[in-house]
Amino acid sequence: MNYQELANKIKVWAKELGFQKAGICDIDLRDHEANLQNWLDAGYHGDMDWMARHGMMRARPSELVPGTMRVISVRMDYLPPEAQFAANLAQPNHAYISRYALGRDYHKLVRNQLKKLGERIEREVGHYGYRPFVDSAPILERPLAQKAGLGWTGKHSLLLDKDCGSWFFLGELLVDLPLPIDPPHQGDCGKCSSCITSCPTQAIVADGVVNAKRCISYLTIEFSGVIPEEFRKLIGNRIYGCDDCQLVCPWNRFAKLTHEEDFHRRTVLSSPDLVALFAWDEKTFLENMQGSAIRRIGHMQWLRNLAIAMGNAPYSTTIIDALKQRLGMSTALDEHINWAIEQQVTQIPNSSTKLDRLIRIVQKGLPRDA
Repeated sequence: MNYQELANKIKVWAKELGFQKAGICDIDLRDHEANLQNWLDAGYHGDMDWMARHGMMRARPSELVPGTMRVISVRMDYLPPEAQFAANLAQPNHAYISRYALGRDYHKLVRNQLKKLGERIEREVGHYGYRPFVDSAPILERPLAQKAGLGWTGKHSLLLDKDCGSWFFLGELLVDLPLPIDPPHQGDCGKCSSCITSCPTQAIVADGVVNAKRCISYLTIEFSGVIPEEFRKLIGNRIYGCDDCQLVCPWNRFAKLTHEEDFHRRTVLSSPDLVALFAWDEKTFLENMQGSAIRRIGHMQWLRNLAIAMGNAPYSTTIIDALKQRLGMSTALDEHINWAIEQQVTQIPNSSTKLDRLIRIVQKGLPRDA
C-alpha cells in the first residue's frame, strides 16, 4: 500500500467532512510526561479527579487504544458570526457565555465527522483499527496536534495557528496504520504575554501552565461547589467559561468565521439578560439548552453562576427581588445568592425613600424598627 498517497487522501477527505486542517503524527509523547506529572502534583487540576486517575495514560495513546500507531489530528473552526465579544463583556446586565458554547455541543458533531473519516479510510484500505476522540478520553490533544503540524501551544496552553488564531476545536482519530507523519509545528508566542497579564484571576502561572483552580472556565463549568469569594468579583458577568486570554491574543485577528451553522449563537441566547436567564426553572433550562454543552452543568450550577453575575451587576431592585425569590433551593446556592444581594445592597444610593430603607433593613438582617 502507498501510505503517502493514503495520507494525502485522508487530508482531502477531512476537508470534505468540514475540518479546516488535518495532520498526522506518531504517538511518542514521552517529552510531555514530566510536565504532566508536575502539573498534577501541584494540584492544578483542581477537582477534576479523572485527570490524576488516568495518570500517564494521557501521554500514552497506545495504552488507551492498544495497537495505535498514528494519530490523525483535525481542526474545526467554531468562531460564530456576530460574536459580540466586547458588547457582552461591556454590558454587566447581560451574561457572557464562552464563544464555543453559543451553539450546539461540538462533541457529537466533531466525533461523528471523525467517525465518517475513519469509515472512509476503511473503504479504501479494508478493515483496520481506529477510534475517534473529542475531549472524551485521557489524551494530550494539544501536544499531538502540535506534533501533527496544526499549530503551537500558546502561553495560555491553547493551540495557536498564525493563519487562524485559536478559535477551533480539536479531534483525534487513533489508527493502527503506519502512515507517514507530518513535521511538527515550530511556532511560538515570542515575547507576547498578553494572555498572562489579561487573565482576570491570574490563572496562567507560567508559560503554557494554567492553574485550573483559578481559571474562570473551570470555576463556572467543571467546578460544582461553592466558588471562593476571592474570585466572585473577578468573574464579572461570565456565567459559562471565559475567553479573555483568546480575546487579547494578536493571532486571533486572523481567525476565520465558522461555516458550521450548528456553532452559531442559538436564538434563546441572542439577548442574554441576567434576570431573564435566572428566571428559567429547571424544565425551561433543559428545554432551552437541549443539544448545548451548557446543559451538562445542570440548572443549579447555572443559577449559581448567574447569581454571581447578578451580584456584580449595577444596583437594581429587580435583581434583588429575583435573587430573593430563589433563596431556599439549596444551601450552596443560598451562599452565592446572599453574597450577590450583599453586593447589590452596598450599591444602594443614599436615599430616604421607604423602599430603599426597607431593602437595607431586610437584606442586612436588621430589625425593622432599626
